[in-house]
Amino acid sequence: MRLNTLKPAPGANKDRHRVGRGVGSGWGKTAGRGHKGQKARSGGFHKLGFEGGQMPLHRRLPKRGFNSPTREDTAEVRTSELQGMQAGEIDLAALKAAGIVPRRALAAKVIVSGKLERKVALKEIQVSKGARAMIEAAGGSIQLTEKPAAPKKEKKEKKEKAKPEGEAKA
Repeated sequence: MRLNTLKPAPGANKDRHRVGRGVGSGWGKTAGRGHKGQKARSGGFHKLGFEGGQMPLHRRLPKRGFNSPTREDTAEVRTSELQGMQAGEIDLAALKAAGIVPRRALAAKVIVSGKLERKVALKEIQVSKGARAMIEAAGGSIQLTEKPAAPKKEKKEKKEKAKPEGEAKA
């Protein structure tokens, strides 16, 4: 046996089905595409979900829901998690280092959940009303630098079109 004498078993390799090769082949004329219609043409293509011109199911159904792209920008921090932290001064970097807030978070907000009985100083962390009361009752402090308000745009007055002097008012 030599490599140049190897052949597949007889009948293992069938010839490719060649359509459109004359009437005698059984697949001549329309070449298995039927008569007319979109599928008979070259480049005949139906969009995904195409239902013959009927309004497709995915367009008949009402739209529901919304996935906010900024949902995970602000992380929630519970007061009970602040109780367990060792640091006295807590900022976003300290929360990330402790593993309380995900690394991709851009801000954090403290909410009431559990007890807080120790003094903590929060820097640049948002706080809910209840959490603010709890932190201040424990002797803690909250330091936030408020962003300057955006200047209001002045409305431009519309200029009235000047009428020619010859016209009289109606």
